[in-house]
Amino acid sequence: MSSRFSPLRVQAPSSVTTSFSDLLAAAGEGARQLEGDGVLSLALPLAGRDPLALLSQLDQGDRFRFLWDSAPGLCLAASGRCNSLELSGPRRFELAQRFSAISLGRLAAPQACPPLARPRVLLAFSFFDSPLQEGEGVPGVQAVLPRWQLSRQGRHCWLRLQRTLGGDVSARSLAEELWEQAARLAQLPADPNAGQGDAPGPAILEGSSWQEGYRSVVERGLELVEGGELRKLVLAVRQQLLLAHPLDPLQLLAQLRQRQPGSCRFLWQRAEGPALLGASPERLLTVRQGQLRSDALAGTAPVGAQATPLLQSDKDRREHELVVEAITAVLQQCGLSPRRPRHPRLARHGQLVHLHTPITAALGEQQPLALAAALHPTPAVAGLPRRQAMAALRSLEPFERGFYAAPIGWIDSEGDTELRVAIRSGSLQGRRLELTAGAGLVRGSAVERELAEVALKLGVLQQQLTGPGAQAASSRSIS
Repeated sequence: MSSRFSPLRVQAPSSVTTSFSDLLAAAGEGARQLEGDGVLSLALPLAGRDPLALLSQLDQGDRFRFLWDSAPGLCLAASGRCNSLELSGPRRFELAQRFSAISLGRLAAPQACPPLARPRVLLAFSFFDSPLQEGEGVPGVQAVLPRWQLSRQGRHCWLRLQRTLGGDVSARSLAEELWEQAARLAQLPADPNAGQGDAPGPAILEGSSWQEGYRSVVERGLELVEGGELRKLVLAVRQQLLLAHPLDPLQLLAQLRQRQPGSCRFLWQRAEGPALLGASPERLLTVRQGQLRSDALAGTAPVGAQATPLLQSDKDRREHELVVEAITAVLQQCGLSPRRPRHPRLARHGQLVHLHTPITAALGEQQPLALAAALHPTPAVAGLPRRQAMAALRSLEPFERGFYAAPIGWIDSEGDTELRVAIRSGSLQGRRLELTAGAGLVRGSAVERELAEVALKLGVLQQQLTGPGAQAASSRSIS
């Protein structure tokens, strides 16, 4: 064994100690399982490190970056691509499930490790299964088995490396690469980005005007609802902001961690393209040990005096119950027996409060992404009936939704899955920040109230992403 590895020991919880010889033995066992051809996946425990703070240290040449930050739950940073899938079309959920099963089923992961450290396929869907114009927008699904994965839950932290054996990559070289990276990360400060969440955000120099265009769209949408063609329609608006200087997405995520502690923060970024980032309060589905949970989240008010009356609002309660009924019906049609509390509760996420009803069921023999396909999009982000609402969105909204309100998350090697709905989100590239927000129309909705709700959501997004006081001037236009 090379002497430069023998004296090192990975710092880990007291119950776990891993030497380089242990790692090398595991690598050899994995290579034998693969018979020298396939993906080898090795992992090491680390002393507690913050994946958000260390994501920039994991970057690879192709610049794929992912963050899943539900701390104090699971926090997961990933970079690089070992295997990947990108496609559009009506079978995207089915093919993403197949890709995940094949990618995770064929890799060799010879070490025992806790659930937080399992290999994961990362998933980002678009709202519609295909872009409106071929070659534009984002694909129907992107799935990535990452090269590097750094995960933490509670005090436990693990680093994982995955590579295809062959050529210059051997079991030993992979073990050496992982060992060296772990040693390097262990020598960094526990939180090298401490305080960056407190850094003042840039001024907003210009903001696109959206009110008049949205007003006319809402009026047309209300005609469909009041005329009985739709029971509900969720129309979104998009605002473009020009910042005084470029922002690092990781700085914004650190700010969101402080300002949206009850939500799940996320980042999806490929190459030098725009970074999708946000803090989603809405769970499309979670699967843990065969148990499924989905969230009905509809009805919004600002924190404060208007929050409690939300429970008594007839319009908001009807809008919320439509979502609960639709999710429950979909799960029943899939052969599950969903359970739900009788009444919604208030859930606070940052400066907004929502009506929230959790819905649970035993998974049975269903595949997680098949259920995701059945659930997406819920009436909370599209409308009812679904097909007619989707057609109305295509005709009324003057932009591609892309990732907005679509599922984002992961599936692991044991089938546990988590998908959030990408709301409370934005797209950042250099100095340009693009925000999207929507409001649900039902019978009894008023145009001015819906405009006020969207303005509230956009204002909260601006404040949480760029800091207090950085409000856009809607009268100024971005060219």
